Amino acid sequence: MIGVLVFPDFQLLDAAGPISVFEIAARFANNAPDIRVVAVTPGPVRSSSGVEMMARGFKPSGAITTLMVAGGEGSRGPAICPKTLAFVRSIARRGVRVASVCSGAYILAEAGLLDGRRATTHWQRTRHFLKAYPKVKLEPDQIFVRDGNIWSSAGITAGIDLSLAMIAEDYGDDIAQKTARQLVLYHRRSGGQSQFSSLLELKAPTGRFGPLLAWAREHLDAPLSVEDMAEQAGMSSRHFTRAFIAETGTTPSKAVERLRIEVARQRVQSSSEAIERVAETTGFRDPERMRRAFIRAFGQPPQSLRRAARAG
Repeated sequence: MIGVLVFPDFQLLDAAGPISVFEIAARFANNAPDIRVVAVTPGPVRSSSGVEMMARGFKPSGAITTLMVAGGEGSRGPAICPKTLAFVRSIARRGVRVASVCSGAYILAEAGLLDGRRATTHWQRTRHFLKAYPKVKLEPDQIFVRDGNIWSSAGITAGIDLSLAMIAEDYGDDIAQKTARQLVLYHRRSGGQSQFSSLLELKAPTGRFGPLLAWAREHLDAPLSVEDMAEQAGMSSRHFTRAFIAETGTTPSKAVERLRIEVARQRVQSSSEAIERVAETTGFRDPERMRRAFIRAFGQPPQSLRRAARAG
């Protein structure tokens, strides 16, 4: 049984997205799962959009084999609700999968399920989450993270990516691919959260590390290691890395790669400069390394972006 935990002012897509993935996958696998929406108070539960879902209570819960915990504006309530936290802990103690979508990670963290584990949440929550739960090994740029039987995903639609990964584990990669095609989705989304975050505004960076990022943009042909950037910022490497993640929602190395990708993309699309030369002067050095970075970020290599720009 798939249990989907909701609460007042939950984000509707956090619940509906995974439900749809499991529903479609079951059609292809000929193994329809029982999907049950649960809440601390049974009955209609109003989402932040105003649309309601009908939920059952927490008992009986013995049949649940996967628990998906939704996020949303209302996640602060269940994160301090003793009954909800006790329910989540009881499910986890049985060794079954427990997963969070977006800010649902706060509920798992408050239940103690993420201590010492790798996890992620929405990029906008990074700074607060790092301060609130220092024992969690937060990976802010990941679309989803699995650590044992505990899974967590980034913002909202990332719960769909996580669910597809679960389908691949349960039914095989072929069923996951068919499910993704039916839902008109990427089977595996390329890139990390930083492609959707405030790092897209690095062309005119602001905030605490704005001057540093502007400096990095002007020195892309340099190594730009964490140590280099920490020295430029006048901080120790460890303090710099943690502060940078809290400020930007990603790691220094990911930010540098994003800067390189954006500058390289502009030059690939707007000039006839050799791909090898672009890779060299933007710090990728190796054209193959730049090609892999482009595929992660844009889903296609530099040559394809150049052809598309010329055709347009």
